[in-house]
Amino acid sequence: MGFAALDWIVIALYFAIVMGIAVWVIRQRQRSTADYFLAGRHLGWFVIGASLFASNIGSEHLVGLAGAGADSGVAMAHYELHAWCLLVLGWVLVPFYSRSAVFTMPEFLERRYSPAARWFLSLVSLVAYIFTKVSVSLFAGGIVFKTLFQQDLLPWVSNFWLGAILIVVFTGIYTVLGGLKAVVYTDAMQTVVLIVGSAVVTIIGLHKLGGWGELKEICGSEMFNLWKPIDDPNFPWFGMLFAAPIVGMWYWCTDQYIVQRTLAAPDEKTARRATIFASYLKLTPVLLFIVPGMIAYALAKTGKLDSVILQEGQSNQAFPLMVRELLPVGLRGLVVGGLLAALMSSLSSVFNSCSTLFTIDIYKKLKPDSSESTLVWVGRAATAAMVVLGLLWIPFMKYVSGSLYVYLQSVQAYIAPPIFAVFFLGVFIKRVNSAGCMAGLVGGSIIGMARLAAEVAKSHLEGTFLYGFANINFLYFCLILFAVCVALIVVVSLLTKKPSAEQIEGLTYATTAAKDKEKSRASWNKWDVINSVIVILLILTAYVYFRGF
Repeated sequence: MGFAALDWIVIALYFAIVMGIAVWVIRQRQRSTADYFLAGRHLGWFVIGASLFASNIGSEHLVGLAGAGADSGVAMAHYELHAWCLLVLGWVLVPFYSRSAVFTMPEFLERRYSPAARWFLSLVSLVAYIFTKVSVSLFAGGIVFKTLFQQDLLPWVSNFWLGAILIVVFTGIYTVLGGLKAVVYTDAMQTVVLIVGSAVVTIIGLHKLGGWGELKEICGSEMFNLWKPIDDPNFPWFGMLFAAPIVGMWYWCTDQYIVQRTLAAPDEKTARRATIFASYLKLTPVLLFIVPGMIAYALAKTGKLDSVILQEGQSNQAFPLMVRELLPVGLRGLVVGGLLAALMSSLSSVFNSCSTLFTIDIYKKLKPDSSESTLVWVGRAATAAMVVLGLLWIPFMKYVSGSLYVYLQSVQAYIAPPIFAVFFLGVFIKRVNSAGCMAGLVGGSIIGMARLAAEVAKSHLEGTFLYGFANINFLYFCLILFAVCVALIVVVSLLTKKPSAEQIEGLTYATTAAKDKEKSRASWNKWDVINSVIVILLILTAYVYFRGF
């Protein structure tokens, strides 16, 4: 089904609104690094919460998570039920981040440990963004264009690459010029479009299929079961229950890409309420992204949708295919706007985070006398190199996993354990020192990157020890790597000099001053607690419901 004139008008109107918001932000004063990288630290809880959600629910969700739903049902919903990790960010870590007044997560590690920890985490984070966020966003953008527009729009380039490049250019313009403020305000609008558009696809898809009961009958108990056998080759329940939270806690509580939004809040209360609001939003992907993938699978099985998604490695087309085939004229244009909104939200967020990390943690350390305006322009220039490297990595993604979302989670499982370990052990155990931090960070990162390299080259390693190393389930590998990192951090810390009282003052629970504890206590009330409890109860309800039948 082709696109009608009304669809193009709606898409054009959507993009005009996005650029209008961006221009409004760009015209405002952004002379300092606080203005550009943290929006002046005066954003409200609704805007921050919506941006947290939109930054997370990007390309890998609308495209990859729906594809995972078509492949294996609700198995990947474990990751979407990590809304509780946002509560950990708001209740546990935000007080430390707010008090330290840092721009970046590596900067926090420098205050807790040493400059070496800051340097290492900055470099690892930039590399990780290439392997995960930048390349995944570009890859998903290409898939969306290739699926929605079947005929090449330009004769000399495929729609896959045209889509990836166009999204980079459009998103890069407003991100580079507008900074974090442009990102979060466009995210707030895109969140509404994203949720409404995805809900429409779900409702129309269910109606065409014949309802929820028909979906359960066609998909079967296995696809409705979160709890796969412990020896399942892809999603064993033990790995999902204990390894997936390691990735979740790293992502939501320590990753610059996410935490930067809470750093833009004026105080603890605003940041915490933003995380509570975002945790509610984070519960929606199970119904808005995974279920549409399952609906697409069921429609394809019954001949009501193109069966291409049933072919191996083609499930990532599930969501854009439903948009193209099921939606009426006009509405299709709006939902395509939502698809592109998701792609742009995640990409604009990672662009801004990359520029912040490079400028504040690398360039400013090398050239401490740089003016504020110079730092802003360096931040703008840093984005281009990340985009090029992300484009170069796309061809290698197929060697890790055919499913976009599984690829993302597997790579993050190799990156997350050492970073999660040094942050949480650093906050809760005051005896952990710089030597232990570096042992865990460096050792864990080397092992994780070795696993990624072995997985990419697995076909050439048969019959060797490295083949077995590359073949361990990625969730179990994540648990093993986390245990190794914790052991390295604790043992090396105990064998070396303990940190001075001045160095860790206010940066661990044991060394937090009484006045700071009182300030944190005054920043929340019973409604913050009630809403947090409701989120947890909703998560438990989902775990109970999706257990097969």
